Amino acid sequence: MMHLAEINIARLRHDIDDPRVAEFTENIARINALAERSDGFVWRNEAETSGPIEGDARMIATISVWETAAQLDQFVFGTLHRRFFDKRHGWFDVLDRMGVAMWWVAPGTQPGLSEALARLDHLNTHGDTEEAFGWDHLGHQPFRAKVMEAEQ
Repeated sequence: MMHLAEINIARLRHDIDDPRVAEFTENIARINALAERSDGFVWRNEAETSGPIEGDARMIATISVWETAAQLDQFVFGTLHRRFFDKRHGWFDVLDRMGVAMWWVAPGTQPGLSEALARLDHLNTHGDTEEAFGWDHLGHQPFRAKVMEAEQ
């Protein structure tokens, strides 16, 4: 059974030590610990995910691997993480491209930043393919669907 790898990049509106993003930065370890305790969590790239990314000190990333898409969906949209997700527009700029990409990996795979960014670039250039895809490519995800309904 394949696992699901994901990259999520975002650009902070302010420097990482700015009080305007303090609620976010002060909870990074808490949310990472929650992910690591979540059903289906396999691995997180801790070494390459703080800025600068793509030469930008405010750009940060999350790269992780999950057993299933449903378990990633549960973590992102069905736990405390959701509260921070809902506040993202106060802390992060809106990117001019997709900031999330996923792809299937063999168990034991630990994607590096360069591979994950290449997958994200592929998604932004070609749209959903087996090489890289977004949430919609996965079909209905129960927690994500509730979030999207609430935002409409």
